Amino acid sequence: MLHLASRSPRRAELLARLGLDFGVIDLDLPEQRGADEAPADYVRRVAREKAGAGLLQVVAVPGAVVLGADTEVILDDEVFGKPADAAVAAAMLRRLSGRMHEVVTAVSVVSAGRELQAVSRSEVTVAPLGEDDIARYLATGEWLGKAGAYAIQGRFEAHIAHLSGSYSGVMGLPLHETVGLLRQFGLPA
Repeated sequence: MLHLASRSPRRAELLARLGLDFGVIDLDLPEQRGADEAPADYVRRVAREKAGAGLLQVVAVPGAVVLGADTEVILDDEVFGKPADAAVAAAMLRRLSGRMHEVVTAVSVVSAGRELQAVSRSEVTVAPLGEDDIARYLATGEWLGKAGAYAIQGRFEAHIAHLSGSYSGVMGLPLHETVGLLRQFGLPA
């Protein structure tokens, strides 16, 4: 059976689009980038740790397969995680305004005897944002719990001037890469 090691409703929604039955494992792992850790290496490591921690919870289930993922917004080699409050979110949005940044999503799929991983990289350009734009977006609350302080699938989509890559990857689970991994585990995705 497939298990999603994530509390993200977006990941569950995206995985459900594949028509698979899956369980959800609620994890709360610390996500701390190492001092000399490259941003993409950090994203890959966190996805692997989530999948591994999830597998430990369901290891007794015969045929258990666990999917873990991590998504981060990266600008100038800085990882923009989930903002702690509205002031931090506003600062992130000001820095992203009028600029291109990278969104990296790593997906790890593990079972008792196997581990595979795929990485999706997307380039996202945010239109120039005025202070009113930022204030209106923050008032929606969509930024809460979102890397880079935005949700591309919500109202912020109107501020995306260009996307090169995977829309679902920016949301949090690149479906093309995920299907490829799940098929290698014999799951009919």
